[in-house]
Amino acid sequence: MTRPFKTWLAAASSGLLAISGTGFAQQEPAASVQEPLPLAPQVKGPRPKSDASVLAPAATKLDPSLQNLAAPATLALPNKPEQVRIVELRPLSLKDVENLAEVNNPNLKAIATQVDQAQSQLRTQIAAWYPTLSVNASSLPSYTGGNQRITQPTTDITGQTSRSTQYTYTDRWAMGASLTAQWDVINPQRVPQIAAARDQFEQSKNQYLIALRELRLQAAQFYFKLQLDDDTVRIGQQSVRASLVSLRDARARFQAGVATKLEVLEAETQLARDQQLLTNALADQSISRRNLARLLDLPQNVSPTAEEPLRPLGVWTPSLQESVIAAYAFREELDNALLDISAANSQANSALGSVQPFLTIFNSLDGTRFDGVESVLVDLPGRSGWAVENSVGLSARWNIFDGGAARAQYRQAKQRAQENSFRFAQTRDDLRFQVEESFYQLRQANRNIQTTSREVISSRESLRLARLRFQAGVSTQREVVDNQRDLTQAEVRYATALAEYNNNLALLRRRTGLDQVAVCQPPTGLGSSMPVLDSMENVPVPSEPLQPACQATISAKPAS
Repeated sequence: MTRPFKTWLAAASSGLLAISGTGFAQQEPAASVQEPLPLAPQVKGPRPKSDASVLAPAATKLDPSLQNLAAPATLALPNKPEQVRIVELRPLSLKDVENLAEVNNPNLKAIATQVDQAQSQLRTQIAAWYPTLSVNASSLPSYTGGNQRITQPTTDITGQTSRSTQYTYTDRWAMGASLTAQWDVINPQRVPQIAAARDQFEQSKNQYLIALRELRLQAAQFYFKLQLDDDTVRIGQQSVRASLVSLRDARARFQAGVATKLEVLEAETQLARDQQLLTNALADQSISRRNLARLLDLPQNVSPTAEEPLRPLGVWTPSLQESVIAAYAFREELDNALLDISAANSQANSALGSVQPFLTIFNSLDGTRFDGVESVLVDLPGRSGWAVENSVGLSARWNIFDGGAARAQYRQAKQRAQENSFRFAQTRDDLRFQVEESFYQLRQANRNIQTTSREVISSRESLRLARLRFQAGVSTQREVVDNQRDLTQAEVRYATALAEYNNNLALLRRRTGLDQVAVCQPPTGLGSSMPVLDSMENVPVPSEPLQPACQATISAKPAS
């Protein structure tokens, strides 16, 4: 733990914010000397390498019980209605969903191929360190044939001019090839180009880890959404059944002459509301199932269902500060931001290298074999033979002046590196806000579980008493309808609080890289001592102890 971090904790524990009778009263912080924060290149290195050990590797094969849920062929495309008709509703646990997502998801596979592409690109740049060897065959073989008549004036010793005619004849077969080897002794662009390609390769590996984290988060979120929709369907069904009972009682009392038509209409209205709730929940349930099936790339005729009930997964044990530091240490987005800076600097060096001297050593071996005659007089004999030529040397190239293009490209790359440094700062601030947002929302959902659980219990008791009063004739149907509606809304809010709690727990796992979650144990009853509140939970409202989500859940379960 660094000294600035201890200073921050000491200031927080001393109470920068004190609760007064009317709200928050801000105190003046104690004067302290703040040490400068370490720079990211000092902490992570100027070119951090991807570390796959910080994340559990993705599954490569399905569990034996899930073998029949393997993804269809990549280019498969159904063309008949019966091929996409759902014939199986497959219950899946959260562990099954994660296993299917890691093995089947096509987006993760596509990003894995991008890693291979970046590796191939790096190997392409490394090849600049090796010599090149090429063969060029200009004739394999070639044939030249033809006749030529040449007439030209001639002058004899007496000064008289006459014309002479010559005939040439060509009939030749030839075969030739050259073997050339080259190696760049000096290439100023070679090292920075390889460095940039290596940075891109590390970025692609980080991007795969980011995609794997995001896939696991999406799989959990889609599963929690399906659990919430299943719970909403259950609540809707219970509400419809309760409304049908209320409507039956209201009609019976109306026919007996002890109730009015208004009470019957109120019961019918509540039944319509509950039926609408159930209709919407069934539609959301079907959509959530297909959305999860899309993420898991399941067979076209299978829809997943939630095997596990909606309940808290556990309790987040790290503190907020530990969570923020873990996000800085484990999140690959910061590493990629540093690699962007390094790649831009390498591109700047490569731009300057284009106007520096290049030196290449070469060796060229040429060979020719021919048979026949070429442009010879008809009265001369033909000829044949072969020739071999070898040349070794150095070639130099120096682009002394290019109009300032290389210098401009250098400045552009350096400016891009500066831009990426600002992006790093923005990414750092975004990561901290994401962790803090999920942390606060997790606490909010925890308290919502506690309050909505009590609301469910009181609403159930209120509805029971209202029905007893209605049956005894001392209350109206309106009281029963109102309490029934309150119970339905309370149960929906309770289920939503559970889903939001699990969702924020998954977000904290994703945004910190940690998996320090204490699994919920079956509660043995509420103890006499309540948990002590920290400064974040002290608000200017009547204080109320915040129970862990695992304990707050049990009180809201329906009685068997």
